[in-house]
Amino acid sequence: MRAVVCSSFNGPAALAMGELPEPRPGPSDVLVQVHAVSLSYMDCLMVSGQYQMRPALPFAPGTDAAGVVVATGNAVTRFRPGDRIACGDFFGAFAERIAVDEWQGTRIPDALSFEVASTVRHAYGTAWYALVERAHLRAGETVLVTGAAGGTGLASVDLAVHLGAKVIAGIGDDEKAEIVRRYGAAAVLNYRREDVRAKIKQFTDGRGVDVCFETVGGELFEHMTRLMAWNGRLMPIGFAGGTIPSVPMNLPLLKNYSIVGVFTGAAMKHDPEATSRMYDELMRLTAAGALKPLIQEVLPLHQAPQAMQRLLDRKVNGRIVLLVHAA
Repeated sequence: MRAVVCSSFNGPAALAMGELPEPRPGPSDVLVQVHAVSLSYMDCLMVSGQYQMRPALPFAPGTDAAGVVVATGNAVTRFRPGDRIACGDFFGAFAERIAVDEWQGTRIPDALSFEVASTVRHAYGTAWYALVERAHLRAGETVLVTGAAGGTGLASVDLAVHLGAKVIAGIGDDEKAEIVRRYGAAAVLNYRREDVRAKIKQFTDGRGVDVCFETVGGELFEHMTRLMAWNGRLMPIGFAGGTIPSVPMNLPLLKNYSIVGVFTGAAMKHDPEATSRMYDELMRLTAAGALKPLIQEVLPLHQAPQAMQRLLDRKVNGRIVLLVHAA
């Protein structure tokens, strides 16, 4: 089958279109003909050898796919051939077909296109798992989202506003301010040029942030260790800045705040039924118009390397979607 092939961990520039063996579904797997896939920052880390796992070479990257079930294993009960589903794993989506465990699939409502459906699971799934399952976000609380104009960041802004929170959108480029405000951010912080501590204290009347959805790491995370409110929840989501920070543990003690890990991909393995219900609810909310994924651009699959590089260069707002098969 045709696929975007990663043959070495040398980043997007080393990717090329090629052929990989078609996956064979196991007893509990569904085989999906892929129509659309969306890019995530995790895909970029994976092909650069910077993610916490390394697939055997060669492989097709890609976490988020949407398509049609073409075959099922004999133990599958949730889907049958012809069903429209969104699905994914840590890799494998940038290909004509992907095989996943049935619990890694989510039925696509009729109102959603393959393109939109491919953007929901990874970005909004991370947002939901972090804000709802891990932070137990309550209406009226203040949330800081860093990397707020990216795929996962913007999904978190969108979901937090839907849940009734007051959102501070952290961005690194003033050009992204209009987008996060359009998605409901009450305040915008440019952490590359503004005084983070002064602005957070100003926005929160000195009390600090109830929940921090932190994707950058490094110095920004270290700032936030001193800017949490009493009983706050500081969540390391990723380290897009390239530096994994350390925390003086007297800081959470003094503010009684929690540092809460968020690993959505592993959550599916630990509790597939609960995670599946989460994805179903996100699809329902998206189909109802309560959540609004932003697709910046739709490109053909062979442009995956260029699209990934734009993601690394911080040139993407929301998600880029790649078309594999025409619907």
